[in-house]
Amino acid sequence: MKHHFFKALITSAVLATGSGTAVTAAECIAPANPGGGWDFTCRQIGKIMFDIGAVDQPVQVTNMAGAGGGLAFSHVVNEQNDNADLIIAASSATTTRLAQNAYAGMTADQVRFVGAIGADPGVIVVGKDSPIQNLTDMVDMIKADPSSVAFAGGSAVGGFDHMKPLMILQKAGFTDIKSIKYIGVDGGADAITQTVGGFTQAMTGDMSEVVGFVKSGEVRVIAVLTEERVPGFEDIPTAKEQGFDVVAVNWRGLYVPKGISDEKFEEWAGKLQQVADSDEWKAAMEANGLAPFTKVGGDFQSYVDGLIADINTMSKELGVIQ
Repeated sequence: MKHHFFKALITSAVLATGSGTAVTAAECIAPANPGGGWDFTCRQIGKIMFDIGAVDQPVQVTNMAGAGGGLAFSHVVNEQNDNADLIIAASSATTTRLAQNAYAGMTADQVRFVGAIGADPGVIVVGKDSPIQNLTDMVDMIKADPSSVAFAGGSAVGGFDHMKPLMILQKAGFTDIKSIKYIGVDGGADAITQTVGGFTQAMTGDMSEVVGFVKSGEVRVIAVLTEERVPGFEDIPTAKEQGFDVVAVNWRGLYVPKGISDEKFEEWAGKLQQVADSDEWKAAMEANGLAPFTKVGGDFQSYVDGLIADINTMSKELGVIQ
């Protein structure tokens, strides 16, 4: 009886609003500490969903840091598999970890990837007083002494942030990637703090994680890993124009529990599309250095499946996995 009454409530809400708004508050899990990219995804998308009426109550954000996103992934698979009111922030780092079997045997097909609506350009960052002025300086220092440059990143060892400098070094003909010092912390906020504090010589991460530090002058971005310079940050050169043909963008999106209905999956895809189409999201992208990147529903799931296969191959080539 209760189930039928609840179903009727949802139906009436859909008929009354025409937008499929939820009758209970949704929750968004950010698999990292406050301040990083996953936290940004939950808070921005959740806020805009409410602001534009895609949901009828503010989205609650829960930070669940641990194991480079693995703790949250395990929690969703084992304890929230049929929670239709749960969304989880994801990114290229998520698919990288899954491609490398870094979530203790868990696999991408244990959840459903619902969509991505922005791409966060990869960046290489140094402290404001660093002697490193560009990628060539950085590569030359590492070639002379691999231990001279330690990187901090928001992903675990072997994760997407770790791969960015390795890809640059690979293009420079440097092959001893295991000699590169990398400190993986939980999220970009912790990573940039390592570099601002002088504990590491560089930070590898995403534009949205460093915008505030760039604007305050605490750090310098020596390269953005995109095809072209990022709107609003035109003074930052790409890796490609510095002679290193590396493009590494971090899509920003969501996954949902696998056990929810196809109808609910499509409903979340629709809400995400509403956010992507909104002026509020366009403003958020511009303010945070994001580039447009919209794939939702089945189209995005297919993209993720292909991405995981590609990352698995690339990881083997880089020697990150066997």
